[in-house]
Amino acid sequence: MTEKNTEIWSQIKNGNFGKLIAGPCAVESYTQLEKTAAFLKEKGVQLLRAGAYKPRTSPESFQGLGREGIKIIQDICRRYSLFSVTEIMDVRELEYMEEKIDILQVGSRNMHNYSLLKELGKTEKTILLKRGLMSTLEEFICAADYIRTEGNHRVIMCERGIRTFETVTRNTLDISCIALLKLQTDLPVVSDLSHSLGRKDIMLPVAKASLAAGADMLMLEVHPNPSAALSDAKQQLNLEEFNAFYEGGNFDARI
Repeated sequence: MTEKNTEIWSQIKNGNFGKLIAGPCAVESYTQLEKTAAFLKEKGVQLLRAGAYKPRTSPESFQGLGREGIKIIQDICRRYSLFSVTEIMDVRELEYMEEKIDILQVGSRNMHNYSLLKELGKTEKTILLKRGLMSTLEEFICAADYIRTEGNHRVIMCERGIRTFETVTRNTLDISCIALLKLQTDLPVVSDLSHSLGRKDIMLPVAKASLAAGADMLMLEVHPNPSAALSDAKQQLNLEEFNAFYEGGNFDARI
């Protein structure tokens, strides 16, 4: 376990996983995730993101498959030699997920969940920490410090957009935050294109802007059939759209 965690962090720090973290918003079925994983594997993507627990604004919305989803993610990543990224919401799930998931994601709603951050700081897992919906840069960095103070320095900072008065995008991607994080910390920075934009038509230019600002990696959602997705259908690329994005940006996920 320790050796694998060390290797994953080393690969991330050295940029050996390429520029892309991709996969569906949520695990909906084994078939859906396998089709996505097989496609992304062919493109050289090595980090598969998929949500097993889905914190939704409405309790009526799809909440994810939970532990069943974790098992699906684990099995498919083993089959296709991929590394998994998924969100942890509850410290009570830590022991279970720690054995099955490679990179634990802290969602924007939990950036201020200091009890969870402290417990993650006691693990050897790489943590992908998302910026809170209305958090300042200082608060974001302090959240990372909660993890690092406990001994875990394997933290990836994820700019996922903040809430402003603008409504044409889901959130407002703070490009300056990316540049400032690279200036003020020694941590890898990821730009979450799907959750910040909530739309696909401007994803490519914003991806290029994120990389120009210093982002180490980009995270985006890919689904075999977004129109039938159980969550966030409008922001997920289908396989053809991902191809266009990939080729248009000259993203070689293997470099």
